[in-house]
Amino acid sequence: MRKVQIICAVFFVVISSLNAQSKDKTKPNILIINIDDMGWKDVGFMGSEYYETPNIDALAQQGMVFTNGYAASANCAPSRACLMTGLWTPRHGIYTVNSSERGKSQDRKLIPTPNTTILAPTHNIIPKVLKSNGYTTCHAGKWHLSHNPLEYGFDVNIGGSHAGAPQSYYPPYKNVKLEKGDSDYLTDLVMENAIKFVDTIAQPFFLYYSPYAVHTPIMPVKSLLDKYKKKPGSNGQDNPEYATMVENLDRNIGLLVKKLKEKNLFDNTLIVFTSDNGGVYGITKQKPLRAGKGSYYEGGIREPFFFVFSDKIKPNTQSDVPITNLDIFPTILEFAGIKNTGLTLDGNTLSAVLEGKTESLKRSLFWHFPIYLEAYNQKDNENRDPLFRTRPGSVIRKGNWKLHYYFEDNGVELYNLSKDIGEQINVAKENPKKREELLGILKNWWKQTNAPLPTMINPKYIN
Repeated sequence: MRKVQIICAVFFVVISSLNAQSKDKTKPNILIINIDDMGWKDVGFMGSEYYETPNIDALAQQGMVFTNGYAASANCAPSRACLMTGLWTPRHGIYTVNSSERGKSQDRKLIPTPNTTILAPTHNIIPKVLKSNGYTTCHAGKWHLSHNPLEYGFDVNIGGSHAGAPQSYYPPYKNVKLEKGDSDYLTDLVMENAIKFVDTIAQPFFLYYSPYAVHTPIMPVKSLLDKYKKKPGSNGQDNPEYATMVENLDRNIGLLVKKLKEKNLFDNTLIVFTSDNGGVYGITKQKPLRAGKGSYYEGGIREPFFFVFSDKIKPNTQSDVPITNLDIFPTILEFAGIKNTGLTLDGNTLSAVLEGKTESLKRSLFWHFPIYLEAYNQKDNENRDPLFRTRPGSVIRKGNWKLHYYFEDNGVELYNLSKDIGEQINVAKENPKKREELLGILKNWWKQTNAPLPTMINPKYIN
């Protein structure tokens, strides 16, 4: 009798294990591709005639492209913190990179809000939640939110640290720690290791592929340089060295997609493609969008953005619904079937939009930057003033209307993006009702999020 009981118990464990494995196989793999400093129009599927991105373009065609896709911040660290936490910037306190006192003190009228440089480990971020639900998690490339991503829910770390940019794309990489492989160029080496992860790991997995490319330093892929030197530029996109970095990145993404298909993983993988902020103005331009990285005009925050998931998301589709990278977290949870997390997220699941069940989301989008960020080039920029890419302020988008508010002078700019995507004509005076409506919503949002509002005058300021 005892022997029969043992056999039955073993049989039950085996069957339970097989059932658990079967259930895990139904969970989708998750791949987030978060490019560094790639602008809204730096890819072919968004209209670039200079950069060549055939692999990214082909991938975009297999899902839904969002023409109004945004980062939740205009530069690296805060955008990445928003993506990982699903929270607006006031809730995690990362507003910029390093100090909030950027630029000359004599030009800063206000004392900016102090910046947080390390994401608090108490945040229950994407890899932590997925890991607790049976996923094996891998970070590949730029992390920038702490010194060690392994302390934030990742099982594997490929080259991630607090570094915001590599010191070199060619060995020795100096501040990026990666063992030598078959590849020399850093973008190639990161992907080489990411493909090894995909090739060896059991399902389900989460891969956060966040290459250092195409962030500075601009270091060309030499084999591609001659081609772009001979190619005519278009719409402010004419930097051959940067173009080689874009094409090489595209080649690597093609290799990753090929590996997913070879292992029959592609159809069961939710893929998100986006960038952390706009392209660096002066290196690349996003016409007709205004300005670039670090600015809260469209060129600094609007991104190439798409989702792919076979059988769930219809290919060759497009949406003009405004979204941000805050929406990635709740969308992943929805498609992965993860519920009752106890999380309160500021983004919204996009599943209904992605599955064609709705064509709208009734909500406003917000950006808050109580800090200073100096201009790259005072003689060539499209910022509000030549000294700063941004001064302390907030932005709200509701429908096609977008309002900028600045704390130094209580300045307000209002744009109708459906008529003026380049934000050239401030219509705040002509539309007082709309101005006050959006300003009222913005002020309520400040209260709801306990957003810090800089008001203290800088004694070193020279008017």
